Amino acid sequence: MLRRLLPALVALAMLLPACGGERRAAPPAAAPPVTGEVTVFAASSLTDAFTELGTAFSAAHPGASVRFSFAASTTLRTQLEQGAKADVFASADQPQMDAARKAGVLNGEDRLFAKNTLVAIYPAGNPGRISSIEDLARPGLKLVLTDKNVPAGAYARAALEKMSTDGRYGAGFGQRVLANLKSEEANVRAVVTKVQLGEADAGIVYASDVTPAVAAAVRSLPLPAPFTTTATYPIAMVNGAPNPTAARAFIQFVRSAAGQAILKRWNFIIDADTGAEVR
Repeated sequence: MLRRLLPALVALAMLLPACGGERRAAPPAAAPPVTGEVTVFAASSLTDAFTELGTAFSAAHPGASVRFSFAASTTLRTQLEQGAKADVFASADQPQMDAARKAGVLNGEDRLFAKNTLVAIYPAGNPGRISSIEDLARPGLKLVLTDKNVPAGAYARAALEKMSTDGRYGAGFGQRVLANLKSEEANVRAVVTKVQLGEADAGIVYASDVTPAVAAAVRSLPLPAPFTTTATYPIAMVNGAPNPTAARAFIQFVRSAAGQAILKRWNFIIDADTGAEVR
């Protein structure tokens, strides 16, 4: 009898663990859907690239939309400190992002997503007869820059100061260039517009500002690499963001392969550091 029952007993023993108290791990919770409006405060130099990027983001998340506020990074940071509501802040330099963090307006870490370089631009008709960077110091030239507190203006002045230490440009080169300064604008878009319209002989902006829309009207010269600082663009979620889910998704999209490809098309510098996924 026992011999005949033995196979059944063995089969029952094998079934018991499967029917016992072992619990299967619960499936991971689905990510919350990305819906609603996400408000992005972004530096003026990002206008064209982020406008295209916002369209692509909405296509990837049909339930979401993006509302942009473009201005100088200093202006946007001040607005946030004064209580303006936004979900994301994208700055044209690290100091403005650091100041925003010190003021307590950021939520989480900021992440690098792009870089940029400076160029001198002049009208296609070239009334200032510019053929080299040295010509920016020619007396009587009408130069326009952004305000010294705006990232592009700070970068430009730092480059001119460094060039003054090089024999090719001569001592005081930066001071001679700044002696030609006719106006200081609130953002790089205003500088481009003045040069494009012929209201200035030259200006200094980012390489990404020479967009297809203005390329026929202006010419550009890169500032010499040894003397200019590469502009870095960090991005972060704002403290008290009305739509934190969409804010995180937007930041991730900016730093994704799709977002980086858009930025590259608009002449931003993309490398391994800027293209990492948001952590």
